[in-house]
Amino acid sequence: MTTKTLIRGGTVVSMDPQIGDLTGDVLIEDDQIIAVEPNISADAEVIDATDCIVIPGFVDTHRHTWETAIRGCGPNAALDDYFVEVLDTLAPAYRPEDVRASNVAGSLECLNAGITTLVDWSHINNTPDHADAAITALQQTGIRAQYAYGSANLSLADYWFDSKIAIPADDVRRVRETYFSSDDGLLTMGLATRGTGFCMEEVVRAEWKLARELGIPITVHVAMGRLAGRFAMVKQLEDYGLLGPHTTYIHCCHFSDEEWQLVKDSGGTISVAPQIEMQMGHGWPPLLQSRHLGLRPSLSIDAVTSVPGDMFTEMRAAFGADRARVHADKYEPNERVPKEVLTAREILEAATIDGAYTAGLEDRTGSLRPGKQADIVIIEAKSLNMAPVIDPVAAVVLCADVSNVDSVFVAGQAKKRNGKLLADVDKARADVEAARDYLLAATAEKRQ
Repeated sequence: MTTKTLIRGGTVVSMDPQIGDLTGDVLIEDDQIIAVEPNISADAEVIDATDCIVIPGFVDTHRHTWETAIRGCGPNAALDDYFVEVLDTLAPAYRPEDVRASNVAGSLECLNAGITTLVDWSHINNTPDHADAAITALQQTGIRAQYAYGSANLSLADYWFDSKIAIPADDVRRVRETYFSSDDGLLTMGLATRGTGFCMEEVVRAEWKLARELGIPITVHVAMGRLAGRFAMVKQLEDYGLLGPHTTYIHCCHFSDEEWQLVKDSGGTISVAPQIEMQMGHGWPPLLQSRHLGLRPSLSIDAVTSVPGDMFTEMRAAFGADRARVHADKYEPNERVPKEVLTAREILEAATIDGAYTAGLEDRTGSLRPGKQADIVIIEAKSLNMAPVIDPVAAVVLCADVSNVDSVFVAGQAKKRNGKLLADVDKARADVEAARDYLLAATAEKRQ
């Protein structure tokens, strides 16, 4: 039976250059967008979007969703603190049920905030059961996600500094065959590699070879902070002969000019986590720099151990950070500030269509265009933090927050309506709080 939904009378910010922005309607049939036009007549369920802004769902291209149970545990942490307090202390204590609770609560948090697509950078595979728990939790909530299979985290020394332990190839193959035999589903698969600077050469080569054997994309942290791999990580990959497309580079705060060019020439993509990068000392978020090179940087939340889990925070952090850097560079020499700074629309592109491009899903999501999957967010614009709206893009990027997210659809399925998640939020909260209690008790002595 065909199901039709008509979102009527909203300010539509399509993020599609041919459709543009309009006051009008969006027609959904089953899981697809059928039409985006000023006035559509259809026999369909009607959602009144008057005084609302309709946008494609946000895309978070890098989040350690398993850390939801330890939200806010490191508010003052720099990157080196995070490695010790989270990866060396709390991560080894995680049980599969803690991963499941975190992924359920974390992906519901995404949906509540209008994030319809998530790259789950899951480096908590301490056993095969941990991987199963993460994936089935994503399935349960119905979010669109790329599950990026990462390493175990049983000790800092073994897994993050000149590591000789590769991601278990047999279990990666098992997960691929069990859950991702097709690449057409709501969930797809990637490989979350640690890469050069963190692993020995043979491990890096083995993990890249595995990803290419299985036909799955690679996602890797590079050029962040001082702990490992701050400089020349991409150059080292070039020396190994491993650069290629379908690879997302996260952070990229300390690239040389040569490395930027290597990423561009090899078809790589960029994920930037502005709030974490500024707060934890990774470096300046390089959105403007990468855009100037013709790349399409995306946005990510990274770790809710230290920052909020919504895209509104990231958009504003990105917008402010690159503008602050440009102004600071010109202040001391008393030079004129260039006009080529990030715009609000470019920030919204990074959070939507460029995020879909980074995740390898631009053909399915990221813009409101007929034929694409119906991943749609309705933002009410009557609240005092939004009204009056002059520029709808500015309203979304600079004014809106999670409280304004009225409705969320993933592949045409309503996940939030009239400001409320269509999920068992009480159970999700109880489960993730129970996981928190267990993890804090299990690590109490080590955290002293």
